[in-house]
Amino acid sequence: MSVNYAAGLSPYPDKGICGLPEEFDPAEELQRKVLELAQLVRESRHMVVHSGAGISTSCGIPDFRGPNGVWTMEERGQSPRFDTTFEDARPSRTHMALLALLRAGHLKYIVSQNVDGLHVRSGFPRDRLSELHGNMFVEECMKCGKQYVRDTVIGTMGLKPTGRRCEVTRSRGLRCCRGKLMGTILDWEDALPDRDLNRADEACRQADLALTLGTSLQIKPSGNLPLITKRKGGKLVIVNLQPTKHDKQADLRIHGYVDEVMTLLMKHLGLEIPEWGGAVVCETSADIAMETKADLKLPLPPPPPPELKEEIKTERQSAVKKEEREEEEEEE
Repeated sequence: MSVNYAAGLSPYPDKGICGLPEEFDPAEELQRKVLELAQLVRESRHMVVHSGAGISTSCGIPDFRGPNGVWTMEERGQSPRFDTTFEDARPSRTHMALLALLRAGHLKYIVSQNVDGLHVRSGFPRDRLSELHGNMFVEECMKCGKQYVRDTVIGTMGLKPTGRRCEVTRSRGLRCCRGKLMGTILDWEDALPDRDLNRADEACRQADLALTLGTSLQIKPSGNLPLITKRKGGKLVIVNLQPTKHDKQADLRIHGYVDEVMTLLMKHLGLEIPEWGGAVVCETSADIAMETKADLKLPLPPPPPPELKEEIKTERQSAVKKEEREEEEEEE
């Protein structure tokens, strides 16, 4: 549960702006905007989705900065409400719609800040997904890097050992790796996982459409990744009820419940949202049934070469400095 997740984090004073008022587009305007989004999706050759806590609120998992979010309630001195556990939560219509969009060839990659594991449990392939803040169900070998997706939450925070050992068998019949396993959930000061961040970065560079769903884009560096697509000449669409940090950069801003927006979008695209049939872990996109032959050859984001890694690092640092200057100017 995100409440238990939040309680397990270290104390941290700067949790961003919480409790901002929500805004809803009138029904006709919402329809018009979703029609525009559908056209952008049809025209896109490489769409990347950025998902936040707002796509899981309909699953009974509270967000963090919404009117009844975990951090918002904390600021008020109140206890947050929740309706489920991580193990019992079922993927939302949005989670399942994203799987259908991948199968139809419209969606190429998801960059998620969520730790609830619902993208993986929906059957979305893990090689098309970067979970930048970790996954409550995943533990990783500290020695060989092998990851294990479990049926229950791991129970540790801040990349701590879980008490289990790696079972990977080495070549030539040698003994198992036996490396210590650790949880993948980050604490506030932990660095984002290189593998996920580099793949996310490369996917954003290839993208011509960045679609953000249910995130205020306040947390760095994940919240700034959609701007990479924008700087490369792509479009940015933001779907969120509250204002976000990058609203001024958006080509289209939709104020509505994410499930409602995605249901309308799928209708306009002529696609059905599949029913969830239980937790299924899919490691690669080759393991799922694609609907068109072309989709079987979707290129994975390759690891960036050393010189590009340095360029990416420099760009990130420049972007952070620019943002800090803009924030200082706003405060003045």
